[in-house]
Amino acid sequence: MKKIIAKIFSPWGLVPLIMALLCNFVVYSGCNALTRNWNLHSLAIPLDKQIPLIPWTIVIYFGCYIFWIINYILIYRRSREYAYRFFVADFLSRIVCLVFFLCYPTTLVRPAVEGEGIFYDAIRFLYKIDAPTNLFPSIHCLVSWFCFIGIISDRKIPKWYKVMSFLIAVAVFVSTLTTRQHVIVDVVGGVVLAQICYLIAQKTNIWRCFEKTFDYLNGFFAE
Repeated sequence: MKKIIAKIFSPWGLVPLIMALLCNFVVYSGCNALTRNWNLHSLAIPLDKQIPLIPWTIVIYFGCYIFWIINYILIYRRSREYAYRFFVADFLSRIVCLVFFLCYPTTLVRPAVEGEGIFYDAIRFLYKIDAPTNLFPSIHCLVSWFCFIGIISDRKIPKWYKVMSFLIAVAVFVSTLTTRQHVIVDVVGGVVLAQICYLIAQKTNIWRCFEKTFDYLNGFFAE
C-alpha cells in the first residue's frame, strides 16, 4: 500500500492534502448543517435571472471532481515548501468561507425541473443532496481556480495542460450558473478569494507554522 501511495503522492504532499480535504469537509458540511434553517440572504442580481437552466452542464459540475483530484496531486508533488504554502492558501480560504457561511449565509431560488432524461434526473438528484446554502463564495469556483493557478508556474507541466486547466476552470464557473447552483457574485467571490489567499501564502512565511507538524506526520508514511 505504501508503495502505491509513494508512486502517486510526494513524500511531503500527502498529509497537507489530507488536511486540506478534512478542512473543506468540516467547513462545508458543518456550516450546511448549522445554517440550513437560519435567515438566508440572496445575492442574485437581475442578470442571474436571465441565465437559463442547462441540464447537460451537470456533467461539468460533477466531472470537475476528477479535475480537482488530478491537479491537487500535481500541485502537492511540486516541492515540500510549495506544498506547505499551497495548504496555507487552501486553509486561509476555508477560514474566510467559514466566516461568510456563518455571518452572512446566502441562498438562491432554484427553478422547477420539469424535463425528462438523464441530465434532468441528475439535476434533480443534485438539488436533493445539496441544499442551496454555503453559496458565497463558491467553493466550486474557488477550488477550480486553485487548480489552475497552482500549476501555472510549474515548468514540468506542459503548456497545453495549463491552457486546458484554465478552460476547465472557466467551464466549471459557467456550470455553477447554468445548473443554478450559484449566482454570479458567488463565482466572482470564489475566484477573488482564491487569488488573494494564494498570493498571501506565496508572499509570507505562514507555512512555517505548519512545517514541523507536517514533517512529523509525513514521516509515518515515509517509514
